[in-house]
Amino acid sequence: MRPKVMWHLLRRYMGSRLHSLRMGGYLFSGSQAPQLSPALLRALGQKCPNLQRLCLHVADLSMVPITSLPSTLRTLELHSCEISMAWLLKQQDPTVLPLLECIVLDRVPAFRDEHLQGLTRFRALRSLVLGGTYRVTETGLDASLQELSYLQRLEVVGCTLSADSTLLAISRHLRDVRKIRLTVRGLSAPGLAVLEGMPALESLCLQGPLVTPEMPTPTEILSSCLTMPKLRVLELQGLGWEGQEAEKILCKGLPHCMVIVRACPKESMDWWM
Repeated sequence: MRPKVMWHLLRRYMGSRLHSLRMGGYLFSGSQAPQLSPALLRALGQKCPNLQRLCLHVADLSMVPITSLPSTLRTLELHSCEISMAWLLKQQDPTVLPLLECIVLDRVPAFRDEHLQGLTRFRALRSLVLGGTYRVTETGLDASLQELSYLQRLEVVGCTLSADSTLLAISRHLRDVRKIRLTVRGLSAPGLAVLEGMPALESLCLQGPLVTPEMPTPTEILSSCLTMPKLRVLELQGLGWEGQEAEKILCKGLPHCMVIVRACPKESMDWWM
């Protein structure tokens, strides 16, 4: 939607009843394409004081400071967006987005360790999703999770990080995490075993495709899951185990859990889906 149309909708129709908004930009339409402006986002916050969820797709935010986003947001999703190096740095105003509980960073190519470290200033943050953020390193993730120990949900999918290193960082710093979802790239039985005894873990999702010979067997997965006292959901996506003996072993061995074995859902390239 062009900003001119968005301004019209904002002035005529949007108001205090708006709680969630999904917008698409023109990131891939060339340098002359219209882009979101700080003024528009500030006006959005003023006109819609109850806006809690904002999803931005293919938007160029490199000239939009994070301080212009509505301060009422509890969920912020960035999908295929461009941000500036200064967007999430830790040195910025600590009062920005004081209510933010969930942030989704999906295919944001500029996102790196320094941005991840900057998330530590959001003290209300409980849910973090990293999808395809290939500039984040194992060292950066470990250092940041040390200060994000209050996270209750973490998803790391489609990144260059190995599953073993991600789980090690989680086991060291996120003892109260309730939901984990990650790609199985680089996952081994010893790597999964570091989660054994996690006291609060309720949901574990391991997502394929299966690309590693070190991947834990169904029996090894079962053995680790049995040590997690609050585990209620085990989901295995894209491992090719649907209807196989592996599914039977897990369902029988975890009667207290909902075991979901399925193919990975097909991703739509259309941002509005």
